[in-house]
Amino acid sequence: MIAKNRVLIIASFLLLSLGLQAQITTNNNITPVQAVEDILLGAGINAFNITYNGSAADANNQQGNVVEFDENNTGFPLAEGVLMSTDGPTLTDPDLSTLTGGSYTNGAIIEFDFVPTGDTLSFNYIFASTEYPNFVCSNYNDVFGFFLSGPGINGPFSNNAENIATIPGGNIPVAINTVNSGTAGSSGTPSTCAAADPNWQSNSVYFTTTNNTIFSNSTGVMSTFGGSTVVLPATADLSCQDTFHIKLAVSNDFDTGLDSGVFLEAESFTSGAVEISENGVNTTNALDSLLVEGCSELFIDFIRPVGVDPNDTITTDITYSGGATVNDDYDELVPGDSITFLPGEDTLTFVLDPIADGVDEPIEEVTISTVTITDCGDTVYSDLTYYIADEPPGYVTTSNDTTLYCLTDSAFLYTEPENGFEPYAYDWPNGSTDTSAWINGLDQGLNEVIVTVTDDCGFERTDTSFVTMDQTLQVDTVMMDSADCGIPNGLVNGQGSGFTGTPDYNWSGPGDTSTVNYGASVWNNRPSGWYYFSIEDDVCKVEDSIFVEQTPPPNADIVANPNQGSAPLNVTLVNNSDAATTYEWDFGNGETETVNDLSSQNVTYGEPGLYTVNLTVSDGACTNQASAEVLVILVNPLTYDLPNVFTPNGDGTNDEFILNMVNEEDFEMVILNRWGNVVFETTNADEGWNGEKNNDGKACSDGTYFYKFEAEDENGKIVKEHGFVQLVRDTE
Repeated sequence: MIAKNRVLIIASFLLLSLGLQAQITTNNNITPVQAVEDILLGAGINAFNITYNGSAADANNQQGNVVEFDENNTGFPLAEGVLMSTDGPTLTDPDLSTLTGGSYTNGAIIEFDFVPTGDTLSFNYIFASTEYPNFVCSNYNDVFGFFLSGPGINGPFSNNAENIATIPGGNIPVAINTVNSGTAGSSGTPSTCAAADPNWQSNSVYFTTTNNTIFSNSTGVMSTFGGSTVVLPATADLSCQDTFHIKLAVSNDFDTGLDSGVFLEAESFTSGAVEISENGVNTTNALDSLLVEGCSELFIDFIRPVGVDPNDTITTDITYSGGATVNDDYDELVPGDSITFLPGEDTLTFVLDPIADGVDEPIEEVTISTVTITDCGDTVYSDLTYYIADEPPGYVTTSNDTTLYCLTDSAFLYTEPENGFEPYAYDWPNGSTDTSAWINGLDQGLNEVIVTVTDDCGFERTDTSFVTMDQTLQVDTVMMDSADCGIPNGLVNGQGSGFTGTPDYNWSGPGDTSTVNYGASVWNNRPSGWYYFSIEDDVCKVEDSIFVEQTPPPNADIVANPNQGSAPLNVTLVNNSDAATTYEWDFGNGETETVNDLSSQNVTYGEPGLYTVNLTVSDGACTNQASAEVLVILVNPLTYDLPNVFTPNGDGTNDEFILNMVNEEDFEMVILNRWGNVVFETTNADEGWNGEKNNDGKACSDGTYFYKFEAEDENGKIVKEHGFVQLVRDTE
């Protein structure tokens, strides 16, 4: 950031709360001499014999294609500096002729002699052009050069100069056809770029379109730029205290349209010094060189001198000066009075943080300086100047006081913030975020409506509008009488006061929207439901509502016990209903009964089927019904034989002891001899005993045997039987 006498300008910016635009701003009111001496030169360089397009006189006059620029918080990589563009007069220069083959046309050339205090030269730049992207790899190859000459320099240009505006790590000049996206434009062919640099596509790492939105939002020649390089360095080794010459030139090629330009970073033209530069401000509200307490922080880069061995440890002293006091108005950057670059560290970043001290102070200057002893033995100072201001005295003005006469009315309120940092955020009580709001839902009497306005720095200001609600019309009472169950004999009654003029009453409700006129605010013979009441006079309308209740209907409830079983099934129907006048039973089998009490009913269902029992309970005009289901099933009987003798002699007649059981669900049988030993057992009712022992297949002797079995029928009933059977083998 450039240390300039801008306090008055900054102060006026602050008081006017200028809204910042997303565009690079330019200052045309400088001469090429001022561009070099006041803007470009940094620490360790003394310049003289400055010319513009070969003329010392023209260097002291304003030139339209040499302007000062300010990135103006757009995010452009170079904060400030000088823009040289091709939008200028016709040129005559042998070095541009060498670069273009003689096809250069118009542009700008600034030359000067300088003496470095160190043994290096460095500065930063960005090249941009309108020829991007359509004319990439065409003959319209706008170029520029930084031609350096002097002791120890032996280059191919005039006065043995060398061009230091080259692609990093080589000697290829930076131009449209050497640094681009790696793709030929619609008016170009890849072979043209390959002729300029066989490795032209690998140079795309130095090209970017991220600045195009910034360019398009800006004015003048910048607005047409379609691409640019990234920030590139120009460096050279020098001899101490010798006089050198540099020519900064940019030119159109083949035509005089589709301009190009080179942005030169402010104060980056340095030699042998630790460079101080702005790395960005953490809000959009740093007005030029201004920081605001409680709002802005400045990030400052300290950069290792060009040419110093990156493996060396170097230390530089830091001093603070100006009206602002360290630790009172801002925090010191680092503890102590020096910073140290360790091996491998090229850039150290620190934060200048203004302290919101709450003290009313004028704008104060702070200058951060470093002291570097160059390899030539010279002492070089680098500095960065900023200004610190208090929070601006911002204000918020809202609408004048107003009076409303109806609670349903809305007040239109607006606010006008002053002396803050745009953009503003608005917070109204109803959640509106606009500069104005319709505020409703106000209470009777005096209402304070507070709006909070927050500017882009986070500073909050509030103001209050007073809205008086003076509604006199009101609903005093709304009452009802309940309706009997099922009979529309309810009643509603509403009363009001505070009338202006003659009021109109209106009732609406279930089944009827008729209007009850003034003097008859009672509405009779109403069924149960919601009723809506309003009174409207000459000024306002008020509303209320009420629910007309009714006697609830009786509740019906029955229980069947049991609710299922086999036919014939005897069922008791228990009446658990509320007390009522009559109880009408429908038993679901064609039989009905009407009684006047809660007595239970007994019913026998002889046939299988699903029966639905309904009970209707009546009390006046209201009824209620309940139901229950009864399931009656038919169970097949369990049948079996109990033979007392069998003859297992193989004649096919009565050879087995078998029960011939039917409709069993479960079965188990065992047969024992006279000594109680088991000779046969089975769980299959269809399996008979053939007179043999089931464990070894031996035939049992004639005699009497004991059996017992247990079976379950389809209804789950268990049947148990036992007896004796006679086994007879010889029947002759």
